Amino acid sequence: MELDLLVIGSGPGGQRAAIQAAKLGRHVAVAERRDRLGGVSIHTGTIPSKTLRQAVLEQAATRPLDVLDPTRIEETERIAIQQLMDRAAAVVAAETAITREQFRRNRVGLLPGDAVFEDDHTVRVGDEQVRAGRIVIAVGTRPARPSSVAFDDRTIIDSDGLLKLESRVPRTMTVVGAGVIGVEYASMFGLLGTKVTVVDQRDRVLPWLDGEIGEAFQYLLRRNNVTFRLREKVEAVEAVDGRGAKLRLNSGKEILSETVLYATGRQGDTEQLGLASTGLECDKRGRLKVDDQYRTTVPHIFAVGDVAGPPGLASTAMEQGRIAALRAFEQPVEELPELIPVGVYAIPELAMVGRTEEDLTDAAVPYVCGIARWSELARGVITGDRDGMLKLLVSLEDRSVLGVHVLGTGATDLVHVGQAVMASGAGGLDFLVTAVFNYPTFAESYKVAALDAANRIRAIS
Repeated sequence: MELDLLVIGSGPGGQRAAIQAAKLGRHVAVAERRDRLGGVSIHTGTIPSKTLRQAVLEQAATRPLDVLDPTRIEETERIAIQQLMDRAAAVVAAETAITREQFRRNRVGLLPGDAVFEDDHTVRVGDEQVRAGRIVIAVGTRPARPSSVAFDDRTIIDSDGLLKLESRVPRTMTVVGAGVIGVEYASMFGLLGTKVTVVDQRDRVLPWLDGEIGEAFQYLLRRNNVTFRLREKVEAVEAVDGRGAKLRLNSGKEILSETVLYATGRQGDTEQLGLASTGLECDKRGRLKVDDQYRTTVPHIFAVGDVAGPPGLASTAMEQGRIAALRAFEQPVEELPELIPVGVYAIPELAMVGRTEEDLTDAAVPYVCGIARWSELARGVITGDRDGMLKLLVSLEDRSVLGVHVLGTGATDLVHVGQAVMASGAGGLDFLVTAVFNYPTFAESYKVAALDAANRIRAIS
């Protein structure tokens, strides 16, 4: 088979690359493992985890009052976890069908099977040999599994194994790793009543967050059954028959819990690709080095998404795939923008775009801070959701917005207002001060925070 473009992997980056090339009139196909259409994002990553989050919120809000009836506890817990997993499975099936239809509509071919390079233009996919003028690698990542840990996919699990829990919601859980995946799942199970302990070597959860937002987030998680053991390293973990698993920390502490979830990063899923046949080499985390066009060291081979390194977001992978396809066929396209919002789908949500207070302080940039709290907004009072906050960081020199940080309901949507304002440049604060927002909404927090910042600037001047 001869192709203009072969895309290996059908996740967000691979989808966009294939469809963009098809819209250019090119002969395109996507290679993907059987029953994995949509890639990691749909089957074990973004889609199921965010579906579980929504289902947990709904389940927590409708939890039956008779759950404490001792004769019904086991049945109630079994039904609860099954409902969560059924909801995730239904959404995964729907998203897979949408992806398949998008490929069909755009005349993108599908090649089921493992892809292995034979040379830098030839790839064997199952029993099919494919030659392509250009190739995009979009294989994504898999959970990193330390070799010293004996994963059994029942008691000691990674984020993929979490989606296979069937018996009941664990009463206790230890999460190793306080990154995005770790805190998202810790917050979900904490809300369901699981006593969760988060262990991490760092002294802060999500250390790239604005410090004030990070502290508030940790406080809210502590209130929902989550305990933190920071500046701690796991020395050993072992299954304990009938009781779960026990962790021993370098401080001498021991933690016993029904389930241990390892969320210590992800590894590029490149081992089986046969990259040696192309001359490409991966780093120790299985990722490929690319330039600003997502070209590897072999000019006609591109890499996008998580396998190309940070920032490792589904949103950026989509745009990387589109850019790579356009570059591959020498079409004009702009680079990925600097202002990229980051969202953490924990409970509560977190989102940010731009710089933190710590960044600005280290760079000696003069600024003021404007804050709006959900407890001061009519929408927050109406919904009973008073824990959130929105924080604007504003330049004292030209009144531009330098950073937006949101904690609470709707954070991952609200942050885009700030992103748009920041892209407008100088005077962004003045736009927010004079803008009219629907009332009552959480978006009104921008007006409140802008007025707070404007008042602080007035007081200084």
